[in-house]
Amino acid sequence: MRSVAIILGSAFSKESLEEYEFSEEVIRTPFGVQTLYKANGLARPAYLLFRHGLPHSLLPNQINYRAQAAALKQVDCGALLVTSSVGVMDKELPLYQPMLADDLIMMDNRLPDGSTCSMFERPGPDNAHLVLNEGLFSKPLRRQLFDIAGGLIANPAKEIVFAYVGGPRGKTAAENRMWIKAGANVNSMTLAPEIVLANELEISCAGLVVGHKYSVPGFSNPEEEGVTESLDRSREATRQILLRFIEKGEPVAFGNHLYRFSK
Repeated sequence: MRSVAIILGSAFSKESLEEYEFSEEVIRTPFGVQTLYKANGLARPAYLLFRHGLPHSLLPNQINYRAQAAALKQVDCGALLVTSSVGVMDKELPLYQPMLADDLIMMDNRLPDGSTCSMFERPGPDNAHLVLNEGLFSKPLRRQLFDIAGGLIANPAKEIVFAYVGGPRGKTAAENRMWIKAGANVNSMTLAPEIVLANELEISCAGLVVGHKYSVPGFSNPEEEGVTESLDRSREATRQILLRFIEKGEPVAFGNHLYRFSK
């Protein structure tokens, strides 16, 4: 039976989703070992993947993105929700509210180690070009998430373009100005490699992002007073979306195409 899965960052743990018990599954892939956590007692499988490990031990440049993607493929993931805390580069977008990404800018299609962001490392009959018929973010999965979230996702009518900015350092003011001119609305040090690699494995993807600061040169971030309360509200809204996806999320048909010359 096809499964659904969520990739989580440092904002959540198994304990923060206490409504479920999770069983640890160690998946061996050609790219290394990856641990997944399966929610118990569901009619169809649902998995959590903690990109930074449990406890948090991996910087963004230390994540084994290929092993993560391969592990999700081995458990037959048919719908992947990738979460990320982001800097916001559009003053019209809110902080501390969950939003869905619509498109992605990854100017240099590379992983942190410098290799090409692809599952196809060496020549072989299964190598393919990823043809983006509907884009890297699945439109049916996006609609499903809006339905599941029940109003918890902000700005449904505004296109949100995600920019991948490799870490672990932050961006300079000049880099932020460049990304804004390139059309990016939000950015982070993760998410993009996970989305690209999953698409190469024909896994439908969505990106759920929450802004934690404005990355707009000359634009002030909110005062500390009130920020803690806003963070708590955004964490609970995101938590509710995650719980609903674990319970109600369903695999969707893959909308892109892998073109193989050998076929």
